[in-house]
Amino acid sequence: METVLAILLAGGAGERLSPLTQDTAKPAVCFGGVYRIIDFTLSNCINSDLRRIFILTQYKSLDLIRHIRDGWNILSPELGEFIETIPPMKRLRDDWYLGTADAVFQNSQSIAAEQPALTLILSADHIYKMNYREMMDWHRLHGADITIATLQVAPEEADRFGIAEIDRDHRIVGFEEKPRHGRPVHSVFNPEMVSASMGIYVFDTEVLLRLLQDDAQNPDSAHDFAKDVIPAALENARVIAYDFRDINGKQARYWRDVGTIDAFYEANMDLIAVTPEFNLYDHNWPIRTRVVQAPPAKFVFAQEGRRMGLAVDSIVAAGCIVSGGRVIRSVLSTGVRVNSYCEVEYSILMPNVKIGRNSRIRRAIIDAGVEIPESSVIGYDEEDDRARGFTVTESGIVVVPSGERSQEPEDRRQKAGVAVMFTDS
Repeated sequence: METVLAILLAGGAGERLSPLTQDTAKPAVCFGGVYRIIDFTLSNCINSDLRRIFILTQYKSLDLIRHIRDGWNILSPELGEFIETIPPMKRLRDDWYLGTADAVFQNSQSIAAEQPALTLILSADHIYKMNYREMMDWHRLHGADITIATLQVAPEEADRFGIAEIDRDHRIVGFEEKPRHGRPVHSVFNPEMVSASMGIYVFDTEVLLRLLQDDAQNPDSAHDFAKDVIPAALENARVIAYDFRDINGKQARYWRDVGTIDAFYEANMDLIAVTPEFNLYDHNWPIRTRVVQAPPAKFVFAQEGRRMGLAVDSIVAAGCIVSGGRVIRSVLSTGVRVNSYCEVEYSILMPNVKIGRNSRIRRAIIDAGVEIPESSVIGYDEEDDRARGFTVTESGIVVVPSGERSQEPEDRRQKAGVAVMFTDS
């Protein structure tokens, strides 16, 4: 694996995950109580013995850069190992990154300097477990110029993905982006399913640099791997499909794109099941992150009646205090405090959230650093939540963002007993 360079694409604006991305890049958004989204792809790299990693950043990258600096400084430069964050440097043109392919193209000098035989292109905002070594072995076994990881999905979900047409030799002979005609090509790996691109690519590096140069010179290109580079390569390169093998150890293959609020919420809720679909407790494939120095979680008050500090079917991170409140099927990130007589259900509380006494929170995501005053009610009345300036998804998930205030007049909020104050994280 010392001949492989991994490139993580971490520069997207993350607009569909707004307002959680109003101050930070999507890969840096907190997930599962103690992690950042990028930790899952980085952990896959380290567990696959990849030790040379570029992370291409662009939008709102300060939190992400600090997280990598403080939590992922685990490799040895003396041995040629590194995890480096690379912002746009405008080496080859005066534009910022114009697309996924353009981001890699603008760093082609850095790639060539490392002289890797193979280059692995990854998205930094998906939740899954995968041994990239197996994909590399498959690439070499089939003499591929490019190998694309594919996921088996039901035909009715084809319009959400790029769908590959694969022959019996596993060569990709066609590629259709988000087909809506209802007749997607079925998978050679499973005739009842279709093979969807996961946005994971292995390139022979010489082939990659040539294709990126050709794409950069095409004025009609959107400079995107899925839309432009891969379809253009099908005629002139040997493109092979690799069927995703999930090492999560569960019956269903687990891969989640947490690019929307609803998807992000559901992926977090996956973690709190008695037998979760995604296993965080596998010592053979650990998920690393930056460890925050914090005291143990604490649960106080055990009085009969409502004043009892407890959390059931939940994830509770270090530094949390549940002081006489009830937490049910929720994710509490580091430093959260839930005060007396509160009820928090089916919710995600980001780091350093404070819930005031007598508050009721249901099916909500409370962003980092938000302080909810006493007697607040969130997640019970969609119209009221929207009137207060919160984001409410189609499925009814309420997002209370950091750094903003409700648009309601102060006297009306106080009269209603549902005032919400915010502090930056």
